[in-house]
Amino acid sequence: MQVVSAAMLAASGCLSDEQIVEKVLTGQTALFEVVMRRHNERLYRAARAIVRDESEAEDVMQQAYVNAYSHLRQFDGRSRFSTWLTRIAIHEALSRARRRGRYTNMDTEPISGPTAVTSIASTPDPERLAFSRELGALIEAAIDRLPDGAREVFILRKVEGMSTEEVAATLDVSEAVVKTRLSRARAALRCELSAQAEAAASNAFRFLSPRCDRVVAAVLACIW
Repeated sequence: MQVVSAAMLAASGCLSDEQIVEKVLTGQTALFEVVMRRHNERLYRAARAIVRDESEAEDVMQQAYVNAYSHLRQFDGRSRFSTWLTRIAIHEALSRARRRGRYTNMDTEPISGPTAVTSIASTPDPERLAFSRELGALIEAAIDRLPDGAREVFILRKVEGMSTEEVAATLDVSEAVVKTRLSRARAALRCELSAQAEAAASNAFRFLSPRCDRVVAAVLACIW
């Protein structure tokens, strides 16, 4: 089995996915590792959005890469390689989820809710970092509860930063469907996170031990 050396990794950094695919097809099969490392996070997120299980998402990724490698000559360049690869992962994830009866297309009823969200600036404070982790867990849980269809659109558009056109091509739906599902996903998240924020309001602006210790030590240093 070929191994990708550090020098090979560095040299391939300036190559596009499509150029790397061409080299893989000419026999430089070790370079397939490069595209895997480039797209691991995207494929994981796409698969995780559908199967909602970390271990199964990794299984989906592995099978998607095997499928892609086996059918690499079928990539015709009509879409970006990343789109083609993500589509394979999504089809694999959907197939597994549907076989287990765990996937149902989202409702067509719109979800009402507020239309704006403000961002929160963070500082490298231990308490804020802990809060950020907790917030991230809340957001991930809320995304998991989005309807099938809306969930993967939100992940691909807002987490992975794919364009509406790319997401439409990846999911084999129209751009209008992508926009509608994204709008409903945003509304659902706003409603859920707003409710959770209200429930957690009593824990806001806590004066926890590290800060308490810091203030007490500063005061004592002044008065003693």
